[in-house]
Amino acid sequence: MKALQETRVLISGAGGGIGAAIAAELAERGASVAVTDLDGDAARAVTESIASSGGRAWASSLDVTEREQIVRVAAAAESEIGPLNAWVSNAGVSTMARFTEVSEADLDLMLNVNTKGVFLCGQIAAERLRANGGGRIVNIASMAGKAGAAPFLAHYVASKFAVVGLTQAMAAELAVDGITVNSVCPGFVATPMQERELAWEGELRGTSAEDVRAMWIDDTPLGRIEMPEDVARPVAFLLSDDAAFITGESLAVNGGAYMD
Repeated sequence: MKALQETRVLISGAGGGIGAAIAAELAERGASVAVTDLDGDAARAVTESIASSGGRAWASSLDVTEREQIVRVAAAAESEIGPLNAWVSNAGVSTMARFTEVSEADLDLMLNVNTKGVFLCGQIAAERLRANGGGRIVNIASMAGKAGAAPFLAHYVASKFAVVGLTQAMAAELAVDGITVNSVCPGFVATPMQERELAWEGELRGTSAEDVRAMWIDDTPLGRIEMPEDVARPVAFLLSDDAAFITGESLAVNGGAYMD
């Protein structure tokens, strides 16, 4: 199970949900993990949980929209866990509204965090990994980065389609440096973000959150809501030696809710 002992990885947005599950999974497999999140206290709670299970982790607050902060946190992470050879850009946000009612402020929020954040983190990750001899970058996109017909999420869709395209551009350019770049596209994942989306979609549809959840399950051939751990394991695969010849891919991990 300790297949990632040589992996030293920084994860953004890892204070809860998918990011926390990724941090825990990678640490369990032997990786040294830099857990970062806009909420520094949440990041530290995740590292404490990892440490209690015998894993190696370090925590910091991180705003992925601030380039200089990313630079500082990456340098601090390397001083704590060693030269980085992997990076997972997971930080993301969502809101919901009908297309014609999406505010400019919410559009800016999606593009700043979900797209610009991945872009800036990708630049710093590439610099660090290049200096350290190569490695792996994984961007967390979304099923909504492949399937545009996601109700009430036009601005989110735009931000996540951009991540899928950016992943391919990064992969093509960074291959010469021995860096692979892939993305993972989750579906309906049980997280605090999902609970908010259930309530929002229920209100927009004039129904209940429970009815929306049932709709999402009906749309998933494997017949259940996705769990954060369902995303974490494919990320671990993409960081492993088994994925050494995979780059530029956007892996659908959604129980069959969208197939490409």
